[in-house]
Amino acid sequence: MASWYLGKIRYQKEDDAGSLKTINEAYLVDAVSYTESEARLYKQIVTGASDFSVTSITRMRLADLFAYEEGEKWFKAKVIYFSVDEKSGKEKKVVNYMLVNADGIEQALERITESLRTMLIPYETTDINLTPILDVFPYTAEEDQEVEIPANFRPLSEVRAEQHITEDI
Repeated sequence: MASWYLGKIRYQKEDDAGSLKTINEAYLVDAVSYTESEARLYKQIVTGASDFSVTSITRMRLADLFAYEEGEKWFKAKVIYFSVDEKSGKEKKVVNYMLVNADGIEQALERITESLRTMLIPYETTDINLTPILDVFPYTAEEDQEVEIPANFRPLSEVRAEQHITEDI
């Protein structure tokens, strides 16, 4: 299950008139901790500015994220599932939040409905709100493989072989 963190960055950008303008942007990152989310933000964000700072990182509680090819804006939907408590027989409401990208609220609702059409339990989408999120960075296994071994590192077997040679002398 993904752990999502909302990271906000701030940087200075020169506008057309030549004056500096402070820009604030929000990004969503899949990470295991606050530290990893900050590191991934610094790695992923390309602002065109030489330096930027991460101003805040908060955990975002999401049950699901639906990403589509088209859709510039990210919408957060509140979806309530209705289930029956087996012991008491009473109806129970379970609130979940989901994120979907779309061009507008109507399209966001259509995409949520399309994504949840196979649900066996009844649900209701009660809220859909536009978020300030500009981009989402899900975790990919390729990121772990990018670790480059420094040129001055040698295999442990070579180092041990040299140690045995010096011990024998």
